Amino acid sequence: MTTPSLGFRIFRGVMLTVFAVYFLLPLLSMLDFSTRGHGDEGRNWGAWRALVENKDLREAIIASLLLALFTVLLMIVLLVPTMIWVRLKVPGMSRVIEFLCLLPLTIPALVIVVGIANVYAWVTYLFGDSPLTLTFAYAVLVLPYAYRSIDAGLAAIDVTTLAEAARSLGAGWLTVIVRIVLPNIVSGVLSAAFISVALVLGEYTFASLLHFDTMPVALTAISKSDAATAVAGSLASIIVVSILLLGLSFLSGNRAPDVEGVKE
Repeated sequence: MTTPSLGFRIFRGVMLTVFAVYFLLPLLSMLDFSTRGHGDEGRNWGAWRALVENKDLREAIIASLLLALFTVLLMIVLLVPTMIWVRLKVPGMSRVIEFLCLLPLTIPALVIVVGIANVYAWVTYLFGDSPLTLTFAYAVLVLPYAYRSIDAGLAAIDVTTLAEAARSLGAGWLTVIVRIVLPNIVSGVLSAAFISVALVLGEYTFASLLHFDTMPVALTAISKSDAATAVAGSLASIIVVSILLLGLSFLSGNRAPDVEGVKE
């Protein structure tokens, strides 16, 4: 293996430092602002405690976390079996499924909300006015990103050969999907799940226009009277999403085969 030159290593170190400052400086500024006391008060963690002590904000945070969980579960249940089935049985429909999954990306969120407003009147009538009913809308919102991640995972393996081998040994289709194909596309599914979580935790338009109190809506409302708490909530959300993405990189790295096909 060729050792990088001294000039390249210096350039790489400088660029990494510049990017680290570019991304970390705003986060440090948010931390400084959220812990700054009023008037003569010293630095304190009152804004961060408010994330737990404020009942309305706490309920909105819990609703957003549950929304992220249910959205991921619904996305996996709907998308993974469908994509595997299309690849095995009706590969000619791949373009149609891809078009349908990517369609929400081309339509502004505001237009989608206006279009589904009447539908959500029935959803609210049938399932109640809980913010968790947003799961159905969010499952559509994350489709383009989840489709790309899972499609990349499926493209990396020979789904047809794996399925035919399992079927020849007597496995049913449920076994083929759950025990044969799914373990081989875990990285793609995890990537889709974490991207979905990041989108749901930051989504504002759907929840605000459909009059549901989720974390972004609650933080926006509270920012008008308590900016420090709103900044603390935003920073906490960024930290959670960053930890999820780091976890994804760690898991993907552990599952990546080397050039000889052996796990690292």
